[in-house]
Amino acid sequence: MSGVTGPMSVDRVMALRAQIVERNQALSRAQQATSAAPAAQAEGPASFTDVFEGAVRNVNNAQARAGELSAAYERGETVDIAKVMLARQEASVGFEATMQVRNKLLSAYKDIMSMPV
Repeated sequence: MSGVTGPMSVDRVMALRAQIVERNQALSRAQQATSAAPAAQAEGPASFTDVFEGAVRNVNNAQARAGELSAAYERGETVDIAKVMLARQEASVGFEATMQVRNKLLSAYKDIMSMPV
């Protein structure tokens, strides 16, 4: 019995695991958004600076978490490699998005500064 062709093949188990991880992350994001929404509404409209600082802080936290998970995995602690890779990818995507926003801001600033008065 090979187990690869059966109803519960390794590929099938990994696909189910990926779906579970995605759903858990979606639920956690929804819970965070729900708990953060009333606080944001009570404060009033946030300034661009506050929003941008929060985004940079979130990217920094994601990178720190990815670093901690990577270090724990390298030390041989029982850390799921999928969690490590997911955290590293999340940090990478967040950093790239932040860099793109920065580049667009700089481009807009240059355009504004080159406008005739």
